Amino acid sequence: MSNAWLNELSAWLSVHPGWLALALFTTAFTESLAIAGIIVPGVAILFAVALLAGQTGMPLPEALLWAGLGAIAGDTVSFGLGRLMQGRLTTVWPISRYPVITDKGERFFRRHGGKSVIIGRFVGPVRPVIPLIAGALMMPWHRFLAFNIGSAVAWAPAYVFPGFLVGSALASGIRPPAHFYAVTGISLSALLIVYFVLLRFQLGLGEEGRFYQWLKQWMGQYAATHRFWRLYTNQRPAREGEFPLASFTLALGATALLLIWGQLATNTHLLDGFNQATLHWFEQLRQPLLDGPFIAFTLLGDPPVLIAAGILACVALLFKGYYAAAAHVLIAALMTMLLVWGLKTMLGVPRPDEVLSPPDSGAFPSGHTAGITLMVTLLASFVAGETRNRKRWQSYVILSLPLAPVALSRLYLGVHWFTDVIGGILLGLAVTGAVRASYSRYDRVPLAPDVTVAVASALWLLFAVTYMSLAWNEAITNFRPVDHGL
Repeated sequence: MSNAWLNELSAWLSVHPGWLALALFTTAFTESLAIAGIIVPGVAILFAVALLAGQTGMPLPEALLWAGLGAIAGDTVSFGLGRLMQGRLTTVWPISRYPVITDKGERFFRRHGGKSVIIGRFVGPVRPVIPLIAGALMMPWHRFLAFNIGSAVAWAPAYVFPGFLVGSALASGIRPPAHFYAVTGISLSALLIVYFVLLRFQLGLGEEGRFYQWLKQWMGQYAATHRFWRLYTNQRPAREGEFPLASFTLALGATALLLIWGQLATNTHLLDGFNQATLHWFEQLRQPLLDGPFIAFTLLGDPPVLIAAGILACVALLFKGYYAAAAHVLIAALMTMLLVWGLKTMLGVPRPDEVLSPPDSGAFPSGHTAGITLMVTLLASFVAGETRNRKRWQSYVILSLPLAPVALSRLYLGVHWFTDVIGGILLGLAVTGAVRASYSRYDRVPLAPDVTVAVASALWLLFAVTYMSLAWNEAITNFRPVDHGL
């Protein structure tokens, strides 16, 4: 029965595509609304509507915008209902019919606090009730809005893009290159393993780690090293004495790897074969269907978008009185821009000849990749710094998600070599580690998200969407593939 009405809805929308925007908003709203998200198969409907959006040629940014706004509105209404029904959740119909889910949601919220609004968006059983619980337990409005808007930015692509991609593929008949599934599966598995090994290593360098305790004892034996240890230890009362060993290790390790990788990439021919093979594989993958999403991803990493994020972050931090944090964000942005510019100018590595109008700057390292790496890892480090050590991996995993599509877009569009992208990641990680280590000396008070963060996030999202819309036609022309057969 449910399949029948879903098929009827899909058939009606395919005949009336003008209603797709409203359908995306309404479905996302219902999926996020308290209790309704349990009754209505929102994920299935959203996939079907996104599939139709891809088939009918609706721009992906527009589809993401309507779905994101619906999700924000649904959670906001649920939060408001929770405020109205505080203390009566177990007695008001229809919420009283689902005591088990309500109880699980309350335990989940009490365990994770404000982060549950972000995590809850992606966790099926408690997703529809977390905003309701947050309102009933009197979570501040400004804090909820910050988490609500921030999580919706990640939720919309995760839930809309798969259906949109399938719909676009059905409309155009995409032809993947040879060994597409094998190469993709092996690459993703390798990346996940490397990522989690590095993440686990970083988290193992906390105060509870054996190496941390051994190093602390060893450095305490000498006056100079002891002064260095004390100089960089955290001064916040709740974390007094915590040395930023993980940040120093990240900075030193990424810098060393960048130097080695840079030498191999620019002064030897050892990696040329792999660069060419990667370029050829993405050249085969390139399809008109995928051009739009990957151009959108690459525009997300354009300097104006990243600079706007840095400026808004600094303004929000200054407004709240977090002067040291704002200064370190500014220093991190300036360091990255200067290092990218200096290395590109000094090395002068030529770019691949794959698009009509490639950028004029040198190829190594990838500035887009370095910028997005700095943005997501620095944000993740600030968020993770406010959580317990065992929970920090969640912040790193969730907030690092935008890195992969932006980096891959540079390879897909053929404007960078594989070595350039790796170099950009290493440079961004080195700057993040150095800045976080330095900030530890000035970390005095917790950084709590509030309405200022929500406003800054909304302004950045508006700027990013506007910039991408204005730059879209020029980007389509510039990134048009060159026909080497002529």
